[in-house]
Amino acid sequence: MRHAATDSPLMRWGLPVLALALAAVLLLLPLAAVFTEALRRGWEVAVAAIAEPDALAAIRLTLLVAAISVPVNTIGGIAAAWAVTKHDFPGKRVLVTWIEIPFSVSPVISGLVFVLLFGAQGYFGPWLRERDIQIIFALPGLVLATVFVTFPFVARTLIPLMQEQGRDEEEAAATLGASGWQTFLRVTLPNVKWALLAGVLLCNARAMGEFGAVSVVSGHIRGQTNTMPLHVEILYNEYMFAGAFAVSALLALLGLVTLAAKAVLERLSDRRLGSKA
Repeated sequence: MRHAATDSPLMRWGLPVLALALAAVLLLLPLAAVFTEALRRGWEVAVAAIAEPDALAAIRLTLLVAAISVPVNTIGGIAAAWAVTKHDFPGKRVLVTWIEIPFSVSPVISGLVFVLLFGAQGYFGPWLRERDIQIIFALPGLVLATVFVTFPFVARTLIPLMQEQGRDEEEAAATLGASGWQTFLRVTLPNVKWALLAGVLLCNARAMGEFGAVSVVSGHIRGQTNTMPLHVEILYNEYMFAGAFAVSALLALLGLVTLAAKAVLERLSDRRLGSKA
């Protein structure tokens, strides 16, 4: 096998430089442009745009949707990863495929599915209307759409790690008389806690930034069903660029904080694995 040290200087230096250049052009420059445009007219204008009532309502709704969706997907992701990696059962591959569905289906399509199910003319629309239950164009619809598109993040973060760890420790705990719940709390969960937190952070970042599915089910009602991404779209379409970039900068800042926290958690996880090795 050819060793990396024998590669030509072009390969050893050219590819990393090319990767860094592409990352700078495709990722860093747009991010810098968002913050630059947000502050072009000064801090006062940016803060005023964020403090505007509709913007505050969008921020509160975004945080609320994430606060509901992330715990739901955390529980579901842990359960799915536990079932896939620690147990054998009929339909196991089907479950793995189902976990991947939100990655393969357009968020807009998933939003339309919820409209077909719970909209006024949907399958359950008449039943919901008779009981005065509002799903679409209300908070429940936003949560359902967000839960769907963010479901894979926790599960797909945990599954590779739990597969690598195997089942030996869980089987040893069961041999010593531990129940399934005790085994999970005292053996499995401590082994995956950093990966779990990283998956939760990724799920949270996607939940706050989701646009396609939420856009379909929200109805774009200002102050009621507009999340931050939808509020940015409305401001931009109305040529209110200062407000649009200010809210975008806040959303980007939340994403950067999430990314930094994820990097810290991954380093802690690597240190723990290194110490065990």
